[in-house]
Amino acid sequence: MDQIAFYQAKLAFEIDSWDVAEQLRTGQPLLLIDGRSSTAFAAETIPGALNLPHRTISVDTTASLPKDRLLVAFCDGIGCNGSTRTALKLAQLGFAVKELQGGLDWWKRDGYATTARDGEALNCGCEG
Repeated sequence: MDQIAFYQAKLAFEIDSWDVAEQLRTGQPLLLIDGRSSTAFAAETIPGALNLPHRTISVDTTASLPKDRLLVAFCDGIGCNGSTRTALKLAQLGFAVKELQGGLDWWKRDGYATTARDGEALNCGCEG
């Protein structure tokens, strides 16, 4: 693989927080998938995300997910490979999926809001 092909592939399979926020803001169809444990999800996640722990992904647990929209997998951040595991399993099941670069950590560093299970905003939600 040459450099150009490498970077084209990287952009085809990864997305950053700004691009996710812009797609959500403009109404482009995507679905955030939090691949962490239900405990981590309950403590803090990205608003609108669904919790699908990567260890539980199967044909049965993904039966209700839409096949006609982009799924964006994420976990805690660069020290966690849960988003990679989530993205791989979803891709193996035929879903269009990208991995959120930097996960929840970079989402927050970029100033976007997070939420707890009860819907309480945890961060400012400033757009960067």
